[in-house]
This record gives sequence, structure tokens and C-alpha cells, in this order.
Amino acid sequence: MRRFVVSVLSAAAFAVSVSALPPAASASEGAHLEKQKWSWSGLFGSYDQAALKRGFQVYNEVCANCHSLKLVAYRNLAEIGFGEDEIKAIAGVKELEDGPNDQGEMFTRFAKASDHFVPPFKNDQAARVANGGALPPDLSLITKARLNGPDYVYNLLLGYKDTPPADVTLMPGMSYNAVFPGSQIGMPPQIFDGLVTYADGTKATPEQITKDVVTFLNWAAEPELNARHGMGAKTLIFLLVLTALFYALKRQIWSDVH
Repeated sequence: MRRFVVSVLSAAAFAVSVSALPPAASASEGAHLEKQKWSWSGLFGSYDQAALKRGFQVYNEVCANCHSLKLVAYRNLAEIGFGEDEIKAIAGVKELEDGPNDQGEMFTRFAKASDHFVPPFKNDQAARVANGGALPPDLSLITKARLNGPDYVYNLLLGYKDTPPADVTLMPGMSYNAVFPGSQIGMPPQIFDGLVTYADGTKATPEQITKDVVTFLNWAAEPELNARHGMGAKTLIFLLVLTALFYALKRQIWSDVH
């Protein structure tokens, strides 16, 4: 019976660990990453709804000028607390090409809640031309692109230095970033004190802005995280109760023998 209890508990621990595991990612190169305490970390972690909305504001006002978010639809914003009218307003300022119409022609219309986020450029070549030959990556899965992705993105955004080390010669149009592999990055610094004015009154320090936008980007990559963590906790509780019931049943069955 003792072996049975141990095996059931092991199964419970395995089930919970699997439910909490994020998708596999490749290892990241570069400098040492300063670890952050993310609200969604751990078995019972979950997203901070206020941080998600602030992070969307940063993405929408800053990041969306160059970076797409092709795997997220505007209607998905309901999951982080936006109402139907708010979502319609957010989508309604973007235009996209659709069609063909009855005459076989493509046409331009305003985005709807059911549309995916409209990219800032019509195609990759247009994005390269506007960014000195560099292609801004889509941010839908950016926190899954590397091991410890949220910490990597956080440190990258705050890793710019005004003056590179003496042994580093920057190429034209490049910025020095201590975290980025090779230390030279085509994207100039984006995070500054007071960059945005938060609707909830939160002070917009560089660290706060960065943490909020990373929270939003991690949600974009793992919108099911809250549900997965909740299922893991329920599975653990179920298996523990089941173990207790089996143990009580064993004692009842063997009570006459003892």
C-alpha cells in the first residue's frame, strides 16, 4: 500500500509539473540576465490584469509602430479586461486590405474585432526599407524564442548603453546593447522615463514600462497560462483526495485482519 501511495503522489507531482511547463525554447546567448519576479511564475502563478492592460498600452503606443503581432486577434483583448466597445475602438483606427469584392477588386476597410492585429507595414520588404534593412520581428511568440524569454526581453530593452566599451566599434546605424548577442542591435533604445502616461496613474519608470510590456507579450505567447495553471492545481487536489480515499478503503478492507 505504501508503494501505491508513493506512486499516486508521484503521478500527481508529474501531472502538475507538466501542466506548468511552457513550450520548449532554444537557449539564449549573451550577457547575464537579471532575474525578475513574474506574477505568472510557479504552479499557482497568474497574470496581473492591470499589468496586462498597461503592457498593451505600451505595445500599442510604442512597439506597434514597427513590430507586428500577427497571431493575436483584437477580440482576444477581452481576456485581459477590455470591453466590447473598447476593442471596437482599438481595432477601428487600423486599416487593412481585404477582398476581392463582387467586382474582383481588393479594397481597404477598417479593422474589426475579429481581425488579427494589423501589422505596421504591408510586407517584409517595406519593413526593411523603413528600418535600414533590418526586419523587425513579429512579437507574437517573442518570449518563447529563447530560454528564460521574459527575462531576456526585459534585460534587452534595458540593456542599452550610451557609450560602448573601448574595444567595440559600432557599425553605422547600430546601437550598443550589452544583452543582445554581438552587442550591436539595429533597434535604437525605446524605453525612457515617462514614455507613456498610464490610464491607471501608475508611474511610468523605465523598469515599470518594460515589465508591463513583457507581461503583455508573454500573455500574447501563452494566453492559456491561467487556465493551464488552474487545471494543474485542480489535478493535484483531485489526486490527493483520490489517494486519501484509496487509503481509507484499504484500512476498511483490511480492518478485520488487523
